[in-house]
Amino acid sequence: MGKFSYITEEGLKKLIAEVGRLKSVDRPQISKEIGEARDKGDLSENAEYDAAKDAQGLLELRISQIEQTIRNSRVIDESKLDFSSVQILSKVKIKNLKNNAVMEYAIVSETEADFKQGKISINTPIATGLLGKKVGDQAEVEVPNGIMNFEIIEINPI
Repeated sequence: MGKFSYITEEGLKKLIAEVGRLKSVDRPQISKEIGEARDKGDLSENAEYDAAKDAQGLLELRISQIEQTIRNSRVIDESKLDFSSVQILSKVKIKNLKNNAVMEYAIVSETEADFKQGKISINTPIATGLLGKKVGDQAEVEVPNGIMNFEIIEINPI
């Protein structure tokens, strides 16, 4: 059994919807493509058939991965979270003490991370370094480029 991870109710619903779409829309489409390619004759030299079978394998792998993630997920009860310190589902505003740049990140589960939307995984070096810190605290975070120092400016629920 894999390790479990925390997820929001919304994140779990998105995963369930994705696996449902993959099974009900994408899987039948690929089966149809395989059937059409098979009807074209000799399978040993049929590139369309090979491509469709490869796509089917990747689709089944993705379905399996999502189903495993769903099985190993634990939904977070957001009403029981205390936002006096940084934790999962915190939106934290930090200031880089070297260049005074201010950044804001939402700390979420690995499956919900989306850097373009400012959502970072709880497993990233920055999130790990901020966990447990309170407003006004400084955090020393080890990143691939070295050590960065941040000050916690604000903590809010997502």
